[in-house]
Amino acid sequence: MAKTLTITTRNASFQQWQALLTNRNKRQRSGEFLVQGVRPITVALEQGWEIRALLYPDRQQLSRWCRELLDRTDVRRVALAPELMRELSGKEEESPELLAVVAQPDDDLARIPVGPDMLVVVFDRPKTPGNIGTLIRSADAFGASGVVITGHAADPYDPKAVRASTGSLFAVPAVRVPSHHAVLDWVAAVRKAGPQIQIIGTDEHGDVDVAEHDLTGPTLLLVGNETHGLSKGWQEAADRMVRIPIVGAASSLNAAAAGTVALYEAARQRAKQR
Repeated sequence: MAKTLTITTRNASFQQWQALLTNRNKRQRSGEFLVQGVRPITVALEQGWEIRALLYPDRQQLSRWCRELLDRTDVRRVALAPELMRELSGKEEESPELLAVVAQPDDDLARIPVGPDMLVVVFDRPKTPGNIGTLIRSADAFGASGVVITGHAADPYDPKAVRASTGSLFAVPAVRVPSHHAVLDWVAAVRKAGPQIQIIGTDEHGDVDVAEHDLTGPTLLLVGNETHGLSKGWQEAADRMVRIPIVGAASSLNAAAAGTVALYEAARQRAKQR
């Protein structure tokens, strides 16, 4: 059984974990992020993610789920003073029963499985962590192979993104890439190996409704920035631009919502084809 460490003061370890909540650079340097919640932690363990430490409140009664997880997991265990656990929750209204310090995987496009049924979502320069988490959740729900986040973007390991994904971050590969060029190189390699992946952009001025375009084959689905849409580079790389028809007073859809609609349409077409 892993040894348990007790921490009652804001020592160096605590300060390092606290920085993971708000400091993206420190998350990146340490290669770690914080996860809370029964489902996210459970899925992370089930999917084989590297858990570096489990933190729980000292001298408090724990749920059966928490006790059993601590007993069966051979990682560093840390009993924190309850007030310190509350600070690490990132939310004032509640204190988590368990926090996991999880290692970030490599940002390698090879993590995304390829094949004739592949469906990959590209989120171009998203500004909002919650939108990233929401789109990852939708990608998981509708059978996508992976999510690629390109350009200067919010962090998928930000606590808001992790919470919004409700555990799907650990089930669907999410890869950060500096620009569209590296993704296009990867697409070229995929095409050379066999699957002729199409690149489909989403835009309110697309030339065809998304439901009228065939999304049953291997597809790279592009979702643009919340304010400016897809970059010029992605627009030029797209084989076709599709639109989501909307009515009412709304001028457009939220980026994550638009991506969700397109993912649903791809899943609908694929289910109908079976």
